[in-house]
Amino acid sequence: MTVPEHPDIDAARDLQAVLQLPEGVEPPPQLLDAFWAYEAALMADDLERLGHFFGTGPEVMRGDAAGLLVGRERIDAFRTGRGGAPARTVLEIQVRPITETHAYVTSVNAPDAGGRGLVTQLWERAGTEEHTPGGWIITAAQVKAPPPALDARIWRVLGAPLLPAAADGPLAGVSVAVKDVFAVAGHATGGGVPAYLAEGELSPASADAVTRLLDAGAAVQGIAQTDQFAYSIAGRNAAYGTPPNVAAIGRIPGGSSSGPASAVASGQAVLGLGTDTAGSIRVPASYQGLWGLRPTHGAVSLDGALPLAPAYDTPGWLARDGQTVLAAVRASVDPEAQRGVSRDSAVVCAALFEAADPEVRMGLAGVIDALADRQVFTSLEAVDLPAPADLFEIFRYTQSAEAARSWQPWIDEHPGALAEDIAERFAWAASVTADQEAAALEAKAAARAAIDATLGDRILLLPSASSIAPELTAGPDRLQAVREATLGLTAVAGITGRPALSVPLLELDGGPAGLCLVGPRGADLALVETGLAWVAALD
Repeated sequence: MTVPEHPDIDAARDLQAVLQLPEGVEPPPQLLDAFWAYEAALMADDLERLGHFFGTGPEVMRGDAAGLLVGRERIDAFRTGRGGAPARTVLEIQVRPITETHAYVTSVNAPDAGGRGLVTQLWERAGTEEHTPGGWIITAAQVKAPPPALDARIWRVLGAPLLPAAADGPLAGVSVAVKDVFAVAGHATGGGVPAYLAEGELSPASADAVTRLLDAGAAVQGIAQTDQFAYSIAGRNAAYGTPPNVAAIGRIPGGSSSGPASAVASGQAVLGLGTDTAGSIRVPASYQGLWGLRPTHGAVSLDGALPLAPAYDTPGWLARDGQTVLAAVRASVDPEAQRGVSRDSAVVCAALFEAADPEVRMGLAGVIDALADRQVFTSLEAVDLPAPADLFEIFRYTQSAEAARSWQPWIDEHPGALAEDIAERFAWAASVTADQEAAALEAKAAARAAIDATLGDRILLLPSASSIAPELTAGPDRLQAVREATLGLTAVAGITGRPALSVPLLELDGGPAGLCLVGPRGADLALVETGLAWVAALD
């Protein structure tokens, strides 16, 4: 064998795993050498060596509880972003030869953190001995880790349930993941910041938005994670980790309602209660293939919720289906204040679509064509609206000034409490001058009037986000570009206070993308009902 020994391979073999084979069957030559060499490289997080152990083609597979990765490129990207596999001891190995060049290997392992894991691999003698013992490589792998009692990336507190329903009602049986910016009775509010949580007092009562769901029969499953002080649309949290995106493995979940979105997408809750200031309902909904509604600004009380930028802040809901979102809206808004929407007439703005990545732009254009073909609207008009880049600048200055007023005094008293990227964002916010804010507010009023005059009661169609979810390994330049392009889209609803519904109508190679419906103020119920009707027409 010409393969140089990995420095940890002897230690890996010394783990004394029990080898199990059917009577009279021998393992193929050098297969176990390859198994132990791979295990040693895995524990050392030797990415270069690990790459040699997987097939190079697009057909290789790796699956775990988070989902399936197909293709060597996606598997390599996953390895690069995860930061190494948890330390473990192999307890048992079962080998089942298939042919002289193929074999199944299933191993049982004991992670240092406890529990038992299971790994099943299909090995093939198709590589070169220069890189792996015997030329054995893995063409398919299924990894089963011990189920965590609580995934701290998704949940801060979890119950069974945490708060039971206050009464029977239309949301009976619905479990809710509550974003950690809402007061939940008997618990402190953390806002995604450990130092803020440590100083927090137990809430005597739940926030109004939580109470309305409880009164309608829903139960609070737990308090879900958020980006720090909800000041991001990426979904990362340096203190608690990045919630997984089960709809796009190896990609960010979208924030700042990332915890509720991931809880819903992974089936750990039926409904997510979050907030949307800059797109924090619509972006994770788009990235994770969910329905998500930002209601009319001011239509749902924010009493008992942490602020970010009150002129834009609003509660919102995430679910795997539109009917659940509709039920949550019915439980939360004043029906007397609701109005209708012009369902038969929709508008599009080319500049908004041009702000999105080509695959999203073209894919959603195809969705709109399909809706038109089914005559869900009798009129589709192209209109001109303020440029997305201008809307972004308006939103950036006005939101940032409010964010600084909300949190800068606390930040000044707690140096080092925030992650670097969030701290930098707040530092920029604190630099916005009164004159800059005043100029932006004047521009905001003009943009709002122009958009209202153009849209009227009609529904505006646009991308929910400028891209599919970026990869976990994406650099700061890519994330910032996505952020600015996306905020230029989400600012339409933010600046006008109109409701915006993200509907999961597009599945691209790297993940889902949502089509956003922006309706007139006060038409929250009608907007969701319209989305449901349009999807039914497509089905």
